[in-house]
Amino acid sequence: MKGKTAILLGATGLTGGLLLEQLAADAYFDKIILFSRSSVSLKNPKIEEHLVDLFQLEKHSSQFTGEVVFCCIGSTQKKTPDKEIYKKVDFGIPATAAKLAKQNSIKKMIVVSALGADKDSRFFYNKMKGEMEDVVLAQQLKETYILRPSLIDGNRDESRPFEFAWKKVMKVANFLIVGPLKKYRSISAETIANSMHFLAKQSYPNTIIESEEIKIISAKNKST
Repeated sequence: MKGKTAILLGATGLTGGLLLEQLAADAYFDKIILFSRSSVSLKNPKIEEHLVDLFQLEKHSSQFTGEVVFCCIGSTQKKTPDKEIYKKVDFGIPATAAKLAKQNSIKKMIVVSALGADKDSRFFYNKMKGEMEDVVLAQQLKETYILRPSLIDGNRDESRPFEFAWKKVMKVANFLIVGPLKKYRSISAETIANSMHFLAKQSYPNTIIESEEIKIISAKNKST
């Protein structure tokens, strides 16, 4: 059987990098097309890199072909204090990718959003993520999965002192957060990558997947 082609946006980030490693090791995929601003360290004959301006992703529509699109794009207020640029990253890139997927008849897209995403929110970040989700869903691809993780835990190359301290607090707090509040427990980047990998090869009943459900799907990926 001919292997599948995956398109990955955000491969230089924490979650995207872990997902890339999984895809590269999986015989199910024979090509992984990356669109990014900088090159990844992983070397693998399956990887086809396109170093581009992601704000002009639509200019590369002819290379945007495959069976599944993964979008792990996301910035932070510290890295991107300008709200206009922040929105171009977290809203604009995933939205353009979804439109290109529709244009090029790609049937599946898996996107990392965030807990609390809501287009009607009065908070900038939550509102932006909700608006992004709306555009992605409006493309009506055959399968779309939007993951809404809580605080993402993992080892980043960059320094984020406040986030590091908060994660330490959350590791203790996770044991105390129970019942309906469980969705606020932190989640590892590896868990998100596992879940995305699983969804790429399976159909799943839910389109919007909250943080605790991501963990359940991740466990399924480990068992397959």
